[in-house]
Amino acid sequence: MASKVFLIVGIIMAVSADQALATDYVVGDESGWELGVNYTAWASGRNFLVGDTIAFNYTPGVHNVVKVNGSEFQQCVASNASNALTSGNDVITLATPGRKWYICGVADHCFRGMKLVINVFFMPGAHPPVRTWAPAPTPAPAPEPGC
Repeated sequence: MASKVFLIVGIIMAVSADQALATDYVVGDESGWELGVNYTAWASGRNFLVGDTIAFNYTPGVHNVVKVNGSEFQQCVASNASNALTSGNDVITLATPGRKWYICGVADHCFRGMKLVINVFFMPGAHPPVRTWAPAPTPAPAPEPGC
């Protein structure tokens, strides 16, 4: 019974530690999600990890946030515009590692620089374990003939 309690406490502590280490980013810092901000420069100084959040702050009705793929990002195409975030305070939890692309789907805002690409990495020590196999034992040397 005591071992189950320790297991549960250990799991709770591990989950709490991951959440405590998460960083909350505001895209564009004080400027927010607006025209005239260099989002490439903003993202370049940051190390985004699974569990972090990014908040897009903007005036509702003036901008939005659309998650897109790499080619849509390059072409400023929001084919998923029906799923645009529009609250003006949109917080996204970075749940998986990999490259993430976001654009403003309003008018020509993406072409004018309202686009963000980030790379999300596993938190150090939190990545899934890699299964390793023990090497096969070395065979014993064959006896020499005549021995």
